[in-house]
Amino acid sequence: MAASETAPPLDILVRGPEGFSLWNGPPFSNGQPGIKLENISCTSTKFSEDGSRLMVMKSDSVISIYDCSSYREIRSFQIPNVAAAALSPRGTYVQTFQKSSTPQEKNVILWNTETGDPVYQQFQKNMTKATWPSIRFSSDEAVACRLATNEIQFLDAGDFSKPFIYRLRVPGVAAFELSKAPGSHVAAFVPESKGIPASVQIFSCAKAVQSQPLARRSFFRCSSVQLNWNNGSTGLLVVVQSDVDKTNQSYYGESKLNYLTTDGTHEGLVPLRKEGPVHDVQWSYSGSEFAVVYGFMPSKATVFDKKCNPLLELGMGPYNTIRWNPKGKFLCLAGFGNLPGDMAFWDYVEKKQLGTTRAELSVTSEWSPDGCYFMTATTAPRLQVDNGIKIFHHNGSLFFKKMFDKLYQADWKPESPDRFGDIAELVKSIGSLNVVETKPQGDRSKISQTSAKASASNPPAQKPAAYRPPHAKSAAAVQAQFILTNACPY
Repeated sequence: MAASETAPPLDILVRGPEGFSLWNGPPFSNGQPGIKLENISCTSTKFSEDGSRLMVMKSDSVISIYDCSSYREIRSFQIPNVAAAALSPRGTYVQTFQKSSTPQEKNVILWNTETGDPVYQQFQKNMTKATWPSIRFSSDEAVACRLATNEIQFLDAGDFSKPFIYRLRVPGVAAFELSKAPGSHVAAFVPESKGIPASVQIFSCAKAVQSQPLARRSFFRCSSVQLNWNNGSTGLLVVVQSDVDKTNQSYYGESKLNYLTTDGTHEGLVPLRKEGPVHDVQWSYSGSEFAVVYGFMPSKATVFDKKCNPLLELGMGPYNTIRWNPKGKFLCLAGFGNLPGDMAFWDYVEKKQLGTTRAELSVTSEWSPDGCYFMTATTAPRLQVDNGIKIFHHNGSLFFKKMFDKLYQADWKPESPDRFGDIAELVKSIGSLNVVETKPQGDRSKISQTSAKASASNPPAQKPAAYRPPHAKSAAAVQAQFILTNACPY
């Protein structure tokens, strides 16, 4: 069957002060996105990992669940004093956290989104980034576990009426990360204590072989860690952060990148070729390679294989962000936050740069599920002016731009990349398109006016721009990009 008959449409969720709307994603038939839903009042929204469900939190302590095949509300929960909520990967469950004053009041509840019934309850004193969501699922929801004092408890994902089915003892454990696809391993972080260094250990989720770690790495001067599993659950990247840099080269402390494998063949540092912090790291969709942006500015970017051998050098520039498209073919290297927004697009398979451009003041950025488009957004409350969305082709040419008085969120609806196996044929059929820029009524900010004047004369950047410190960022002009309708080759 042809890709045009089987590939799902691309959808975009946009949330502003009036609520959220759902757009038809690119390609746009008339230069503008179609509207599937418009201005549904809410305070926050979140898709499930597989894109089958949408959770919508509203101001009156109501949580609504939408079926993303029809975008109809299928369930609504009235939960007083709710402080946080999270969907399971397939949208089967939603867990909520309520403010509680006594341990007798079970304030974390797991709800079935089909029946609306509570299936599991527990007490949790407080909520932090390391402890929420309380119950972690693998991508197929076959494995579920939670953090308890000095242990990780594994639950029966088919029957939550049991407290737990077995537990993994890890004295001092403060955070953990369950591998997603498959849910075969768990990584546990134990902070420094009484002169004993911090450590990350990998354990099997199988009860019979849980007693001993499969891999272990200890760290001195460790304040926090980021744990990143690959698809396939064979490798774990650990970014170790220290609040203090003893070399006094960085006010923000120091960071190191470590790599551990579940078979124990590698437990050590990734050989980075430039001193300085680890800005960003991301696995490819295949789980066979990972890309790292690292070092003092101008930073350096490198792609490594699973044995930590460098495969491709992406050069140096004002970059702190790496985004690997879901097909594993294209990479976007970017400098956001305090950097001026330079972006370089690479074809990893062909080992060549496709183009460069700029998306100044971007707060969020992500590839579309089919891997052909790259969207950046400037959102509040991080930035209160020049809110808007830009969508680029895989080579960096601008496809679409829209400005907002206020924008809080812009997300692609998740889809499995495997569903877009022949998407190149669909993209090749797209005719000539034009850049469409729409703006809200009223006066634009000074930064927007400066950008518009610059766009008429500045060509696309041919090389990474020099690093600009934060105080000079507002002086940078946004460079124009003219539409180049290109196929998305795989």
